Amino acid sequence: MPVDQAIGLATDIAIFSLLALSAYLVLLVGRISFGQQAYFGVGAYASGLASTLAQWPLSLALLLGMVVGAVLSVMLAFPTLRLSGLNYAVATLALAEMMRIGLLSWHFTHEIDGQPVGPQGADGFRDIRWLLENDVSPGFFLLICAGTLLGVLLALAWLRPRRLGLALRQVGHDEALAASQGLPVLRLQLFAVGLAGALAALGGGLYAHRATYIEPALFDSMLGVHAVGYALIGGLGTALGPLIGVAFDIGLLEATKVFAGWRMVVFGGLVALFLRYRPRGLLDEVTVHRLSRFLRRKT
Repeated sequence: MPVDQAIGLATDIAIFSLLALSAYLVLLVGRISFGQQAYFGVGAYASGLASTLAQWPLSLALLLGMVVGAVLSVMLAFPTLRLSGLNYAVATLALAEMMRIGLLSWHFTHEIDGQPVGPQGADGFRDIRWLLENDVSPGFFLLICAGTLLGVLLALAWLRPRRLGLALRQVGHDEALAASQGLPVLRLQLFAVGLAGALAALGGGLYAHRATYIEPALFDSMLGVHAVGYALIGGLGTALGPLIGVAFDIGLLEATKVFAGWRMVVFGGLVALFLRYRPRGLLDEVTVHRLSRFLRRKT
């Protein structure tokens, strides 16, 4: 594989791992969201507007996208989280499709160097050129994406054994039991959903600047289904689980010619098998505990 192609592939894996982690966080509190692509898209548009029209630096543009994604996800989750599991999943999918359709009719352009720049409905949002204008090489952008992903993983690893992290998992395992023990179930779920929206938007912002062009069709329902599939395959026992799902799908199924034309069949079949035989994924809580015990013995 050529070096440039390998760098691009690794960058995509890092970016879509953030989307997978956002779906993982929602699964962690006992909900399935097929709508994380909406916040991925919102983050892409918000970050692109900030860096292109407002000339903000990349860090602030990404931060704006995260804030917009978090606020929007909490606003939409507040009335829908009271729905049952399947109804909530369908509601997230419907809301995401409504947002995508809304972007199809959204026009917000500003003339730069004699050319209209900004979202132009179905024609998309072109010339998100912050990386090119600031001479950021693909290799350095990969370091930015990988460093961002590493920071998120370290933050989630720090959160996992804390009271908040344990409370989130307890809500995911049994909401009624968590409520009977005095845990604020709805607030914990809103926290997880808001954090998930921020992570998805962060990934979307990075994606927009890598691609330089985005359009509503990129953020369709299959992207949300894949995000959930990544977490279900990799496992819910650790934040590293979704990364395994992303690496398998993008790094193997999409990047190699062996599965050309069969990617969706293989990926869907694998998700079905895991739901049947390992519903908590490859790295479930039991496996993670056993691995941790094994490593402690070795050290």
